[in-house]
Amino acid sequence: MGILGGGQLGRMLAIAARRMGYRVHAYEPQPDCPAGQICDLEVNAPYTDSASLRAFAEGVDVISFEFENIPRSAVEAVASLRPVRPRGEVLHICQNREREKTFLQANGFPCAPFRVVDSGEALRTALAEIGTPAVLKTADFGYDGKGQIKLTGEVDADEVWRQFGAPRGVLEKWIPFQAELSVVCARGLDGTIAAFPASENIHTNHILDLSIVPARFAASILKTAEELASEITRKLDVVGLLAVEFFLTSNGELLVNELAPRPHNSGHFSFDACVTSQFEQQLRAVCGLPLGSPELLRPVVMWNILGDLWKNGTPDWSALLGDPRAKLHLYGKSEARPGRKMGHMCLMAGTIEEALAGIKKLQAVVSRKA
Repeated sequence: MGILGGGQLGRMLAIAARRMGYRVHAYEPQPDCPAGQICDLEVNAPYTDSASLRAFAEGVDVISFEFENIPRSAVEAVASLRPVRPRGEVLHICQNREREKTFLQANGFPCAPFRVVDSGEALRTALAEIGTPAVLKTADFGYDGKGQIKLTGEVDADEVWRQFGAPRGVLEKWIPFQAELSVVCARGLDGTIAAFPASENIHTNHILDLSIVPARFAASILKTAEELASEITRKLDVVGLLAVEFFLTSNGELLVNELAPRPHNSGHFSFDACVTSQFEQQLRAVCGLPLGSPELLRPVVMWNILGDLWKNGTPDWSALLGDPRAKLHLYGKSEARPGRKMGHMCLMAGTIEEALAGIKKLQAVVSRKA
């Protein structure tokens, strides 16, 4: 199994693969990456190094990736030698907001009204059509709220465009939503689809803080979210995983916000709380194995552990693990920085209310000691 990217998602994929007897190689420009600590081989070279990419591909049987910001040329270099799943075109669509939104709109999937802009003049026209409030986002890259500007009231389009600093952008109508949720969906080589239960996601400073499963919404909303995620996965011809993030609007409508063709932060609960984790499911799909059951075993809350907790030194893990239901996952990152995802914790209980209360208590304990 070859993995392009060496972050925590690759690490957890490698753990699942090693448990099932696979050898794993990771390709990551930075040394001592979280995935490399688990893998049999860690290749450290730029994504522009075609010779290293070819040598990496020749050493594995199948390749997947663990994040989107991989140059298309790198994927094409390895795809000429070994199967890459999901296919490179899926990555190409999902790593760019313009292509992603255009795909959703062209195929009739619900998303916020948007316009593609490439100048101050184009932005002025788009604002006249969409109005404010709106959000200007970079077409390429951007995650956890990065590469975005919220526009309200009267806007000087030329000045905003100068500050924006990107060659192309997507202007989206601001959606007054009541909640965010996501569904991680798997599709196998035979076209079989299995969707994990929808996760209710709570963000702090644009970064995922808590994922709550089962999500606390009407059954009809959860069913629609799973159906939409499954249909998008099928339409994209994904072999592997696709995470679909949704806004739930104030009038109860689901709008697709973003797509990610890989394991997703909001799906980490599955590592402990499902029959098959999202990482094992990714492995099964890309290796041509039958998909496992995504069944939820118990209600669970997942908490993202960020580098902010290290401001006064290493957190007191014994305080966290004092709750015997708590499951701690640390990613092996050498440097803790504010906002950096360093690990996560899952807590399962008989009810969501009980699991959420347990996580809140642990957060309070650790924050007081931080």
